[in-house]
Amino acid sequence: MDKTKILIVDDDKNICELLRLYLEKEGYQTVLAYDGEQVIEKFSAEKPDLTLLDVMLPKFDGWEVCRRIRATSKAPIIMLTAKGETFDKVLGLELGADDYIVKPFDTKEVVARIKAVLRRYGAGCADPKDEAENKLIAYDQLSVDLTRYELKVRGKVVDAPPKELELLYYLASHPNRVFNRDQLLDEVWGFEYYGDSRTIDVHVKRLREKLEGVSDQWSLKTVWGVGYKFEVKDDA
Repeated sequence: MDKTKILIVDDDKNICELLRLYLEKEGYQTVLAYDGEQVIEKFSAEKPDLTLLDVMLPKFDGWEVCRRIRATSKAPIIMLTAKGETFDKVLGLELGADDYIVKPFDTKEVVARIKAVLRRYGAGCADPKDEAENKLIAYDQLSVDLTRYELKVRGKVVDAPPKELELLYYLASHPNRVFNRDQLLDEVWGFEYYGDSRTIDVHVKRLREKLEGVSDQWSLKTVWGVGYKFEVKDDA
C-alpha cells in the first residue's frame, strides 16, 4: 500500500523539517514547500492526501493557496499559523479548510489532528469494514453519501468540503433531535477541538446556502439558545 502523502508548507524551514521528522516517523510520506507558488506547483505534481498549510507565506499567502487548492481539489487542508483570532479561524473554515492549529503547537497534537482528519476523510487509514459500509442517507431532493463523500441536491452533485458533509450527515441521521455546538464538535470532529463554537455556525451557514429552498419536507433549523437540528416533517 502506498504511504499517505502530506504536503508540509511553512516559510520557516526548521518548522518544516521538525514536522517532516515526526510525520515520517509515523509512517507518512512528506513533501515540503516554503512559499505560495511552490505549494501550488507541488500540490499539482505530487497530489498529496493532506496539506499542512501555513498562512503567512511569501509570494502569496495561505488564504490564496487554500482558495486555489479548493478550486480543483477536496483533499483535506489543516491551516497552521501563529494567528489565533476568531476572524482568522472563521476565514480559513469558510475557504474550505478542515481544521486550524495555532502556533506554538505540540507536534503530537499535529499528528493527532492529521490522523483524525484523514480518518474522517478516509485517506490512507480507513478501516476496510468502514469502506464497505454504505454510509448513505437520503431525503426529498437530498442525498449525503459518506462512502463517496458526495452531496446531491435535486439529483445533481454539489461541491462541499468533507466537514460540511459530515456535519449534515450526522444531523440528518438523527432527524428532529437537537444538538448543542459542543456535542456537534465532539461527534463530528471526533476529538477535543481547540477552537470555538463559531466553527459550527460557519458550517451551518454554508450548508444553508447550498440547501435553501430545496424541499419543504425538511430543513436545517436553529434552536435558539441551544443549537441545531435537522427538522423533518412527519410525512417526509
